[in-house]
Amino acid sequence: MAKQLNLLPTGQVITTALHTEMQRSYLEYAMSVIVGRALPDVRDGLKPVHRRILYAMHELGLTPDRPYRKCARVVGDVLGKYHPHGDQSVYDALVRLVQEFSCRYPLLSGHGNFGSVDNDPPAAMRYTETRLAPISYEGMLAEIADETVEFIGNFDNSQQEPTVLPAQLPFLLLNGCSGIAVGMATNIPPHNLGELVDGLIALIDQPDLSDQKLWEIIPGPDFPTGGEIVGDSGIREAYTSGKGSIVLRGVAKTEEIAPTKGSKRRTAIIITELPYQVNKAGWIEKVADLVNHGRLHGISDLRDESDREGMRVVIELKRDTNPQEVLQHLYHQTALQSNFGAILLALVDGQPRQLSLRQMLQEFLKFREQTLNRRYSYELGKADSRLHIVSGLLKALSQLDQLIEILRSAADGTTAKMSLCSRLDLSESQGDAILAMPLRRLTSLEQRNLQQEFEQLSEQIGSLQILLSDRKELLKTLKKDLRSLKRKYNNPRRTKLLARSSEEFAKVKGVEKLQITAAAIDSPNSPDAEPPEEVILDFSHRGYVRRLQPSGKKSKAENGLPDHDFIIQSDLTATDKELLVITSSGKVYPVNVGDIRPTTGRSPRGTPLITMLSSTAQGAQEAVVSRLILPENLETRQMVLLTKEGRIKRLTLGELTNLTRRGITILKLKEDDELLFTQLTTPKENLILASSGGRLLKFAADDQQLPVMGRTAMGLQALRLLKHQQMVGCVTAAGEDNLLLVTEEGYAKRLPVSNLKRADRGNIGTQSLKFASKTDNLAAMVQAIASAEVALVTNKDRVVRIPVDTVPILARDGKGESILDLNRDERIISVMEVQS
Repeated sequence: MAKQLNLLPTGQVITTALHTEMQRSYLEYAMSVIVGRALPDVRDGLKPVHRRILYAMHELGLTPDRPYRKCARVVGDVLGKYHPHGDQSVYDALVRLVQEFSCRYPLLSGHGNFGSVDNDPPAAMRYTETRLAPISYEGMLAEIADETVEFIGNFDNSQQEPTVLPAQLPFLLLNGCSGIAVGMATNIPPHNLGELVDGLIALIDQPDLSDQKLWEIIPGPDFPTGGEIVGDSGIREAYTSGKGSIVLRGVAKTEEIAPTKGSKRRTAIIITELPYQVNKAGWIEKVADLVNHGRLHGISDLRDESDREGMRVVIELKRDTNPQEVLQHLYHQTALQSNFGAILLALVDGQPRQLSLRQMLQEFLKFREQTLNRRYSYELGKADSRLHIVSGLLKALSQLDQLIEILRSAADGTTAKMSLCSRLDLSESQGDAILAMPLRRLTSLEQRNLQQEFEQLSEQIGSLQILLSDRKELLKTLKKDLRSLKRKYNNPRRTKLLARSSEEFAKVKGVEKLQITAAAIDSPNSPDAEPPEEVILDFSHRGYVRRLQPSGKKSKAENGLPDHDFIIQSDLTATDKELLVITSSGKVYPVNVGDIRPTTGRSPRGTPLITMLSSTAQGAQEAVVSRLILPENLETRQMVLLTKEGRIKRLTLGELTNLTRRGITILKLKEDDELLFTQLTTPKENLILASSGGRLLKFAADDQQLPVMGRTAMGLQALRLLKHQQMVGCVTAAGEDNLLLVTEEGYAKRLPVSNLKRADRGNIGTQSLKFASKTDNLAAMVQAIASAEVALVTNKDRVVRIPVDTVPILARDGKGESILDLNRDERIISVMEVQS
């Protein structure tokens, strides 16, 4: 008898419930199919296999101006580098991107047999050739080299592939998509490019554009095979709820066929267009089968006269046969009239969501705005670097005699560079550029060219900075790009929209009237709506929020916090206001104050604030950084955002109005960075930043030091951080205020703000604290408010409260006094003011 294999090194057997293992395995499989195969991304409208095909062809250089390349070569590259699945599945996906009867705007152009509307199979991949179509190259891949999208490793980390392509058009709606995942499916119809561009521009100009106006601009799908859409109730349902049934018909007309010898003149029904995805050969076979079995009468002959000019199926009728009756039978018994079940399901932030037409367009505009910001940031960085080099060359050429003397007396290149940098005040990169400069640059013509380049770069940098800081200018550029693509690639609508019947019109109007009535009942301005009520919102250190009445005396429920928790913020507001929650990922989520349940004796701590945010925020496990009720004077106040890596940005509060439940991004972050601090400020106030190394930087929060930026900007460098340091504090304070500095090892002191000199943003700061040991770091900097209490929180989850007045006031060179005895391996990680 064979011995049992000992698979575990310790010889242990892990017991797992069968239903638990099945559930976990099935969910992993389902999510891999949903995200990795079957559903398209709402941003570029592509499934992973289509994205990998386009990117592999871009890497091979198969641009529209280059010769065609064998499809087998493309499939091999896709399989070997990005998509480790069957070669036939990749080729089938490639073929669909070429077929004009499958895609409204084919993303690939091909040579050879790629199948037909008769469901003929394409030729083998060794016979067919392909390359990128102009619309996919310009509208999908032109900006991919400008760091507009994120890249990840492929299946074996040997190559990098994009997570999404920087699409300049909403290809998900242009070409549509169909796919069956696990437990869900998508079936998005194609649309006309010109109509979609007009709809996008209308939404940019009027974000609150009514659905009725949007539907007038985008009246319905536009299928590549033409046909007719009967009625628009299905379109409206699909556009509103994301799911609906659209009735499609083929295009038919009647003709008189000229008599031949021995025959008389006959009437025939001519089919010139079939509904989308209907197999012409299969449909003809179905009609012939119905005639042969006696289920369809009045037809004497049936033939296919289609050619390169287009489709033409002739159905000859017997004498005295009514063509309209035959046509109605064809509609009811064959696929000449069929229903397109639209399901507008796509991946949004990696999760499947059923979207309305408006939401799909808004998601695309949001993505397009992000890619433009990334592109212009990349171009700005390149221009800044080049301007730095050119300015160094001009500076050196202006002191040519000294430059020649330095080079003549230098022993080697390294010595020459060091002399150049020190004597001419140049950077290392400028020194390298000067040493690599050819002698022809010394001519007056070359110097003039450098000066012209300097002026052009300065002008380019100014334009890019305007685009990155002014969202209106960015949107103008977005609209200009859309109109340019529309002029190049738009073509007339192919699918006709038949007018809806009066019964359908009345039905739709009734639904709209009912929705308007329901909205009026729920509106705060409705006479039956409850009046707003004043409340107090308390926020605790542990992330709870509780809603209290603004009475003078607190009940037991209001005081019933555990010892390890305490109130860090209290706001007086009303139930008709919105609470804005800012998370560490740089996103803002709105919460209606009226939705926060009043605190009772059974739940004195209140409700976890994170549970009131959208499911996306909860799933991402984002930390709450700050909570905000917008003040009345939005024009005079701004918000300062500071990240762990020292990036800072000033934002107008007007950017935080009219939010949706899924929230918005107000700060673009690098991969390892996160938002740590937010502060409301005015241009007259001082902003003080602190690093873990004990350095403090004070500067004015005005337009010169910290210009106002848009929501998607990454921000500027606030304070130069040394290695292994991070930001630990951000406060606004007047000259007579004090700061409280607390180290990880329990030392603290108060430092007058007047002891700090103003400096420029981006400086290294002033050393304002001496540490008792080399292993100590600054844990926190907060404003020292007299007669207040602060809570010290350690990494062992211990909370100790101390009065601020007990901490001594010392100068910058003081190390502070020990205010807390710490246990072994215990360190202070945060300091917060306690609200009384």
